[in-house]
Amino acid sequence: MKTENLTVMEAIREELADLCDTGYAFALHIRFTRPAILLRTYDDAWLEEYSRQGMMIRDPVVIWGMQNSGFVYWYDLPDPEGILTKAKSFGIHNGVTCSVGPASSRTISGFSRSSGPFSTQEAGYFLNLTQKLHDLTADVE
Repeated sequence: MKTENLTVMEAIREELADLCDTGYAFALHIRFTRPAILLRTYDDAWLEEYSRQGMMIRDPVVIWGMQNSGFVYWYDLPDPEGILTKAKSFGIHNGVTCSVGPASSRTISGFSRSSGPFSTQEAGYFLNLTQKLHDLTADVE
């Protein structure tokens, strides 16, 4: 990856630290069910629980992101397995997910904060940011 792209990614990470106090995640260029790059800042205890329980394949955020493009608020997603409900017990709520790219190289992101739901303008900003990171990392295998 080019040095200037790494600089842009670091600036984005710093900005998101202020906007998403309970965490964010990027699964960039998911190919054959695996992302080329995975960035996550959610609580370590949640990440451990999420991985240990194999929640990714049942996560409504991931399912929506693999089937759709655009953005969706977490409160609008069905949660039959209770994964989003469980995330709330780790302080992760008020989320929005974005999805961009073709099915063969999909990028999915998630953003959360403690102060309340994101506005449509903020969700649109995150969608544009997700597209930007998707484009910056297109050459990563």
